[in-house]
Amino acid sequence: MSKPRIIMLTLLLAGCSTIAIDLPPVSETSTGVHDTGRVIWHDLLTTTPEASRRFYGELFGWTFETPSIYVGFGSDEDYMLIRHNGRLIGGMLNANTLGRDTNISQWITMISVDDIDAAVERVTANGGAVLTRPTELLSRGSLAVLEGPTGALFAMIQTRDGDPPSYEPEHDGFLWDELWTNDVANASLFYEHVFSYEPQDYPVGDTSRSYRVLRRNEQPLAGVMANPFADEHPVWVNYLRVEDPAAITSRVTALGGRIIVEAQARDIGGRVAFVAGPSGAGIALQTWPLQEEDAE
Repeated sequence: MSKPRIIMLTLLLAGCSTIAIDLPPVSETSTGVHDTGRVIWHDLLTTTPEASRRFYGELFGWTFETPSIYVGFGSDEDYMLIRHNGRLIGGMLNANTLGRDTNISQWITMISVDDIDAAVERVTANGGAVLTRPTELLSRGSLAVLEGPTGALFAMIQTRDGDPPSYEPEHDGFLWDELWTNDVANASLFYEHVFSYEPQDYPVGDTSRSYRVLRRNEQPLAGVMANPFADEHPVWVNYLRVEDPAAITSRVTALGGRIIVEAQARDIGGRVAFVAGPSGAGIALQTWPLQEEDAE
C-alpha cells in the first residue's frame, strides 16, 4: 500500500469524528466476547462499487446488501454488507463519496481488542503511530487506525456487543491475514507487545528460512513474512481460501481485475495467487489445508 493511500484513509476516518456514522455490528449475535488479537472483520474501500460487487460476486459467490440502518455516508448503497454462504464476512464502502482525488481503494484489516484506549497506549509506547484516535461508530463500536513502526497500516476495533464467533474457514471466504514487512523481527515484536501475541517460527521446506506465526492462547492468529515486493510499502495482506487459484485467476481479467502474481506453488505449502479487484485493492488466494507435496 502506498503512503498516500494511508494518509487519505486517515483523513477519511478522522472525518468520522465530526459526522454521525452508524456502522452495523460485525456480528449478528450479541456475544459479549472481545477476542483481543483476532482479525474479526475486513472492510473494502473501493472507487468502483458496482464493478467490485460483480467481481467478488461472480468469483466467490459473495452477496451484497444494504444495512437495515442508515449509516450516514450518503445513499443506502454507499456502505454495503458482504455475505458468504449467508454469513457476514465484511463490508464495502464507496470511496467516491469521500471526495478525494487519490484512489484509496484497499482492504482494511480490523483486529479485535477488549480495551481500545489501553491498546492505543500500547501502540504509542512501542513505537507505533496513531493515525486516528478511537472513534465511536455507534452500533459497531469504537475504531482506531494505527501504523506499526515498520510502516503497515491496520485498524483496531472494540465491538459494542461482542465479536463474531470464530469458525472454520470456508472455501471462497477469508482464511488468513499476514503482515508483509521489511523487518520481521521488529514488526512482530511490536505486535507481540500490543496484542500479547506469542511468536512461533516454522521451517520453510528444505531452506534455511522460517515463517513466523503470531499466536495467542495457543491459537494461530496471523502471519509475518519478509515483504516479497521490496519497492512496496509494508502492508497487511488478506487471504481467501480457494480450491484452485489458477481457476480463479483465469477469470480475473474478464471481470475487470488484474493478476499481480500468477497461481503458483508456495514454499510453505499449498498454492497461492495474488490479484487486484477493479478498483486496485489487492487480495491473496490460498489453498487450505497446506500440502507439503505442493511446495517447490
